[in-house]
Amino acid sequence: MLHRLRRAMIRPARERLSGVVEVDECFIGRTPQTKKPAKKRRKKTVNQPVNRTMVVAIAVEIKPGRGFGRIRLRQIPNPAQPALLPFIRDSIEPGAIVHTDGSAAYRSLSKHGYRRMKTVMLGNPKPAHVSMPGVHRVAALLKRWLLGTHQGAISAKQLDYYLDEFVFRFNRRSSRSRGLLFYRMLEQALVSQPVTYAQIAQSGKHKM
Repeated sequence: MLHRLRRAMIRPARERLSGVVEVDECFIGRTPQTKKPAKKRRKKTVNQPVNRTMVVAIAVEIKPGRGFGRIRLRQIPNPAQPALLPFIRDSIEPGAIVHTDGSAAYRSLSKHGYRRMKTVMLGNPKPAHVSMPGVHRVAALLKRWLLGTHQGAISAKQLDYYLDEFVFRFNRRSSRSRGLLFYRMLEQALVSQPVTYAQIAQSGKHKM
């Protein structure tokens, strides 16, 4: 039931981010490590967390003097241009100022109608969380939420739907009437396509 509600948390025709938008990536899960040979291997259970690293693209609106605006999140296969560019085009309005680090993955943004503001982190006296506070704050809150609320037991094929839930909650964090959020979700559920168990169990919604 919760997975069905998560699929109704995002409006299909929602507005894209605008103004100044920070974009970066973060890594979710355990970093692959060399393990010592075990005497006896245990079979992986169904509910055991997947021991792999997942990459999440983050976009955060920056409101000067007012903090952060809306956010967008999406799981991507790697932090390279072919994966990041579709996320940016789906999430950010052309003409926006996209603040990135010095990665070459963002060098073609101007060709797609964006104005890039680049901050090279290597050798920069300011820490990364100071130069780009939005994406680092969101990444920290996301990891804390996944590890705390969900105990890190989230598979890669379902991660995008948990990201949708986090986006729904974050973008409505300043709502004065918390009870109306439930009604908003019900409204979106009425216009969403019905979901079966087989559809929930299959691969994630974004092709990687």
